[in-house]
Amino acid sequence: MTAGTAGPQKTQRFREFKMPDVGEGLTEGEILKWYVQPGDTVTDGQVVCEVETAKAAVELPIPYDGVVHEVRFGEGETVDVGTVIISVDTDPGAGPATEQPVAAQPQAETEPTAPPEEEAEPQGRQAVLVGYGAAPSSTKRRARKPQPGVPTQPEPVRGGLQAELNGHAPAPAAAPAAPAPLAAPSAGRPLAKPPVRKLAKDLGIDLASVVPTGPDGIITRDDVHAAAAPAPAPSVAAPVAEAAAPVEVPGVVVPGERERRVPVKGVRKATAQAMVSSAFTAPHVTEFITVDVTRTMKLVQELKQDPDMAGLRVNPLLLVAKAFLVALKRHPEVNAAWDEANQEIVYKDYVNLGIAAATPRGLIVPNIKDAGVKTLPQLAAELGELVSTAREGKTSPAAMSGGTVTITNVGVFGVDTGTPILNPGESAILAFGAVKLQPWVHKGKVKARQVTTLALSFDHRLIDGELGSKVLADIAAVLERPKRLITWS
Repeated sequence: MTAGTAGPQKTQRFREFKMPDVGEGLTEGEILKWYVQPGDTVTDGQVVCEVETAKAAVELPIPYDGVVHEVRFGEGETVDVGTVIISVDTDPGAGPATEQPVAAQPQAETEPTAPPEEEAEPQGRQAVLVGYGAAPSSTKRRARKPQPGVPTQPEPVRGGLQAELNGHAPAPAAAPAAPAPLAAPSAGRPLAKPPVRKLAKDLGIDLASVVPTGPDGIITRDDVHAAAAPAPAPSVAAPVAEAAAPVEVPGVVVPGERERRVPVKGVRKATAQAMVSSAFTAPHVTEFITVDVTRTMKLVQELKQDPDMAGLRVNPLLLVAKAFLVALKRHPEVNAAWDEANQEIVYKDYVNLGIAAATPRGLIVPNIKDAGVKTLPQLAAELGELVSTAREGKTSPAAMSGGTVTITNVGVFGVDTGTPILNPGESAILAFGAVKLQPWVHKGKVKARQVTTLALSFDHRLIDGELGSKVLADIAAVLERPKRLITWS
């Protein structure tokens, strides 16, 4: 069989699964964990990996039956939406097209020039992106695919993979020494991830002149910084092992050792972009009010004993949320959004109440859909589910989309209050501060009362100071006398 006939056969058998847009307009995701490896059997609907997007961590199911043929990216790598991340052999019993282990070939066997390898590559299958090679532990499952009638690349495997990433066929094997291919990939495009390429561009460094130290000859950030720093002439030609030697000398302080650089991605990146966008597009106004919540705190204790609330999460935040919803019902014009593109104000007849939640991956704001029409037990149930799901890192992108207003409970950290920034597209955000025992004038006498401070930030394009003040005053009034929940609802 010729290399030309292998292409159509491979296209029919091998199905490629691309990184989907699991949210609303997301552009990339980070692979957190693979649940399958090459050679594993998968079925339609089986979860194959967990991906962290700009909004949440989600599990991706494969839509094919078959055997995993190739995993294109390693854990911790960020992949653009639409990029192939895994391929599946849907007809593993067909025979020769299945990948063969490289180690079975004789050591002395040499590989001829490789144009047939390039011809055999089907149009539907994309080569591994430059800068995303196999991890050191996965070299075996990333072995090259032999073609019928073409001898297989001998050891070392890393040299062949490096040449494939460069877009060139490997040179005939001259010597089997393993360290040599890692030292200097002389031909083709240097291997580096996009952030490293950008760093090199910013520093004016030619990647072709950088000595790589990463796996499979990939250039790292440290390599670029090392190339940018002035170095003594004799050390330029030194091997990689010698260049790293000063780091191992006891007592030597290497510049930058007391600093850590963490790529901005995932939830942190999305949060930063959203906050910058909101802060510099919506004119914020923040108002504060201090209120006696002693009666509300007593009601919380009573509700915990109520049979209708058995098994539900009952806390002060629940009643703050209910008070906010009552105030929005009394002033529905607050629940709106500013449409800059169409120069319109969009008034919403529903309330999707966001609750800011601190998670190991950063701050996220899932929301309770149609919170304004839910009873107190229903609100408590959804609030408890929302918080537990967020802490487990399982909040779906849909749960964080479409919010209209938000509550952030800074009081759990012992903070009195703050000046919260609006979530983009929302009209208001309420900060609930810590409840503390303080001296308070009650019925003409100074007594110890439980007091908190509320802060309401709102979009001044939508909400005037008078309207914002009325909303905040209503929230405080309900928390001061929670019986108003009955009379105002």
